[in-house]
Amino acid sequence: MMSENDKPATKPADKFYVERCLDGHPDDYRYLVRRYQGVLLANLAGKLGSRDRAEEAAQEALVRAYFNMGKLRKPDSFFSWLLGIADNVAKEHERKEQIQRQREIVRSSLQESSGTELSQDYALETAIAELPEAYRKVILLRYYGQHSCNQIAEQLDMPLGTVTKTLSRAYAMLRESLQQQAEVYEVSQ
Repeated sequence: MMSENDKPATKPADKFYVERCLDGHPDDYRYLVRRYQGVLLANLAGKLGSRDRAEEAAQEALVRAYFNMGKLRKPDSFFSWLLGIADNVAKEHERKEQIQRQREIVRSSLQESSGTELSQDYALETAIAELPEAYRKVILLRYYGQHSCNQIAEQLDMPLGTVTKTLSRAYAMLRESLQQQAEVYEVSQ
């Protein structure tokens, strides 16, 4: 028969460390990091396709989890909550890279279509790069390619009314994006 001293050591539950962190012992967070860092890294490497990108995202997810631990409703479900944060971080990283690729496409389109200098208005380029592809194509053809609405309709094989409606919606999206960027800039000043 086993005595209490012979029982195998069990690791404290996540809940214990979460509650300790919330009770003013932030150093105990390292135990949670050690427990889940490898699994988190493997999960993110599969999603992001690169160990370097996964390490960056894992670190960001762990930092976000630490600073938002007070929002965790069920301390015993820390790991699933952490995975949710990591998934959001991975999506944000992918989105940023997609926007960067789109920005590069916009820049190369600008150079090819008009042969003019690139715009120094990076806010506008960013807003154009963030547009959905159908809107971005119409804007690029109209203003940087200097095509008429009729030419765009022919080139994209769409009705003229659809081109004008798409342009109108794209303008609205650009205005909204530029206003949001201006507000963020004003707040940061």
